Amino acid sequence: MRYKLGELISKSEVRNIDSIYGITDVRGISNNKEIQPTKANVVGRNFDRFRIVDIEEFVFNRRTTRMGEKIGLGFNNTESPFIVTDDYVVFNIIDKTIVNPTYLYMFFNRSEFDRYSRFDSWGSATEFFNWEEMCDVKIDLPPLEIQEKYVAVYKSMLDNQKSYETGLEDLKLVCDGYFDKLKKDSSLYKKLGNFIEKNELRNIDKKLNKEHVRGISNKKEFILTKADISKTDLSKFLVIPENFFAYNSRTDGRDMLVLAINKLDEPVIVTWNYNSFNIIDNKLKQLNPDFLFAFFKRAEFDRLVRFMSWGSSQELFSWDSLCDVKIPVPNIEIQNSIAQLYNVYLERKQINERLKQQIKDICPILIAGAIKEANANA
Repeated sequence: MRYKLGELISKSEVRNIDSIYGITDVRGISNNKEIQPTKANVVGRNFDRFRIVDIEEFVFNRRTTRMGEKIGLGFNNTESPFIVTDDYVVFNIIDKTIVNPTYLYMFFNRSEFDRYSRFDSWGSATEFFNWEEMCDVKIDLPPLEIQEKYVAVYKSMLDNQKSYETGLEDLKLVCDGYFDKLKKDSSLYKKLGNFIEKNELRNIDKKLNKEHVRGISNKKEFILTKADISKTDLSKFLVIPENFFAYNSRTDGRDMLVLAINKLDEPVIVTWNYNSFNIIDNKLKQLNPDFLFAFFKRAEFDRLVRFMSWGSSQELFSWDSLCDVKIPVPNIEIQNSIAQLYNVYLERKQINERLKQQIKDICPILIAGAIKEANANA
């Protein structure tokens, strides 16, 4: 049976007026349809006007501009409420005997819904997909028992992924534990400048083309560049061979150092605005690159970087500041062990991301299967 969402959902205006929830309960939403810790600075904010998202309620960001052609939306499938800024819209299902909340979440997880919400967004400098547009969305609903059948398949896959993710976090705790243990021995600390040198290799011969150009994400990974390089002179770009590092010295607005190590099978090139470095050849038996990268991935390092950054309109973490950072340097056997463990963690983390993507990709298949079964039974 076909409905408009406005017949099935109700807007929630419940505010945190009694200050039941505080700073640790604030959440944001990603364009991957996930609830996540907020990235906004909410220190000192008054949370009375924040909206409460109860169990099995939905929340979405009306703003669709610069969301990667997607709509930011989340579903509270946890065991406790949380709060979001009052810029967001919160809603719930009116009658759960008509629509299963998880089934509706599967409906939202389809790329088809993202395309529709972008198409139906309105505005000039900023485009919005408002509550009225959400209510106008049409949905074909099979009977509840068919919805629940396909929801069970989805939840089974999700449970397996969550179980895998729990083991992943346990592995990260072990890695962090090793570094915390090293912190206690001050004799191990040495200046990083003793082990690294600046890389000035340029793509002068233009052997590397636009397919080799990379940017760096805030997850400390090389990614395909988002910049328009169609008319850019690539001969000035920095060449980053395997096990070389690159980073963006600008830190304002990020609270971290955007940095990556090249673990690909070929060199890449990055903009000349980045800095690059490598471990000095005769120091490789003293400092393992993967061990160093594991150190860079720690939140503790990012806090240090922000503290050591300087500037007015822009804050920068200079090459000299990086060289002044002190790192623990245990014997190479210990470094190798920690690096191997951390690489296992990174590999499993990638597997977990693929599992999450597979679950997302199966949502439209499950929705289509449910509708097909309902039509066959009609």
